Amino acid sequence: MLRSGAGPLTLRTVRRKDFDALHLAMKRETLPGNLCGHVHDYSLSDRAAFSTAEKQASSTDDMPRAQRFVGQIGTLSPMEHIVAQEGSGDRPPRTLWRNGDFLLLWSGQAVSTLGSAVSALALPLLVLALTHSPAQTGFIAAVQVIPYLVLALPAGALIDRWDRKAVMVRCDVARAVALGSVPLAAAWGRLTAAHLYGVALVTGTALVFFNIAQTAALTRVVPAPQVPRATALDRTADSIAALIGPGVAGFLISLARTMLAGAALAFLVDGLSYLASALSLLFIRIPFQVGRTPLPERPLRAEIAEGLRFLWTHRRIRALALVSMAATLFFSPLSLTVIVLAQQRLHADARAIGLIFSIGSIGAVLGAVLAPSLKARLRVGMIVIGVVAVQALAIGLLAVAPSPALLIVGWAIISLADPIYSVTVLSYRLSLIPDALQGRVTSVFRLLNNGGRPLGLAIGGVLLATLGPCPLLWIMAAGGMLIALVVSCTGLRRA
Repeated sequence: MLRSGAGPLTLRTVRRKDFDALHLAMKRETLPGNLCGHVHDYSLSDRAAFSTAEKQASSTDDMPRAQRFVGQIGTLSPMEHIVAQEGSGDRPPRTLWRNGDFLLLWSGQAVSTLGSAVSALALPLLVLALTHSPAQTGFIAAVQVIPYLVLALPAGALIDRWDRKAVMVRCDVARAVALGSVPLAAAWGRLTAAHLYGVALVTGTALVFFNIAQTAALTRVVPAPQVPRATALDRTADSIAALIGPGVAGFLISLARTMLAGAALAFLVDGLSYLASALSLLFIRIPFQVGRTPLPERPLRAEIAEGLRFLWTHRRIRALALVSMAATLFFSPLSLTVIVLAQQRLHADARAIGLIFSIGSIGAVLGAVLAPSLKARLRVGMIVIGVVAVQALAIGLLAVAPSPALLIVGWAIISLADPIYSVTVLSYRLSLIPDALQGRVTSVFRLLNNGGRPLGLAIGGVLLATLGPCPLLWIMAAGGMLIALVVSCTGLRRA
């Protein structure tokens, strides 16, 4: 008996062309797009036995024997994907808007993302009001990032051991308590910089575990063909939150008598948003990972190494990780460079700079809407090459922009392309990683992707101070075109 999120399934028939395609997919570690139905997992030992059954079927033309073997595999362990049909015949998957579990997950994350956008503006204002020190503001912001650099790899291994839903609920509750402590301490006159450092550390640590668990769980909540659209909806919510979050934060802060009290109120709203997210998770019925046979617990280091090994030996995932890391390295100073360019050369005021980034958020919403359609029509490699090249050209446009209007156009193009890239890469990557390794491989991928950001920001800051914004933009544009050219010469272009 096979099982999925929808309940028990039975394997009725496997057509010969599907059987052959599945065997080929096992060799390539991919799934053919023409195999429809429910996606399940099986182990390497099942894979070897399934291959033996296929050989027997080929030599004797006894397809029922192979079919019976597949039906006897039972509860399949998570290593590769096998396609089965429901006993009642093929059924199209529910749309995302009729998938109650996905709607609960997505709506809860949309609320908490908006809350995070509110507190993102309130945090520096709160620190400045409390300490009057820009340096303290930067240090507290850095403390939120440090957990990812330190904990990403062990967190991925632990997420693959633990119940993903329970981890996400606890992370939401921890963040709600930490953020809720800020207005309480402010009301009692006990709020200190040390308190804010502790809040930043707790929220940053919870974010690491939550994000890895959420990404790993996505393929359990929605069918594989709908992962690109689900990812696009997540990016749309992120973009809308980035667009309206600062305005909501400004309104909340204006309600209070002092800046400190208003920023503390914004933290309270963010804490309540995490409670809403935790509540939505509790109502999701489907498990966030496949059922697993209890195995002797291995050293954490060995499990981390397994995730590293899978990413590095899978050529396409490795290539995507390196491309993402290189693009992050080159493009990470872009926002700061645009601000400096707008101020120094175009003499733009704060309102004009805010308009540039607000319109960019609108472009990101449009890109998230377009991403699933492009993913369905174009190869992954073509999208990766095209997006990086288009962003490089748009950066070149920023370098020659004679007015804020052209700066807005260039930034809107960059923002539009960004979710197209992230939706495509994430959905493709999730389709290639077995469920039992999702947490570990995701943590390695994100560590490589985000690892280039601090270095890129540091180098970008030095170049910005010594060369100025325009030469730095040309360096970024040249780097982007170089990445696109290298990818076009590799096997990733055929992905």
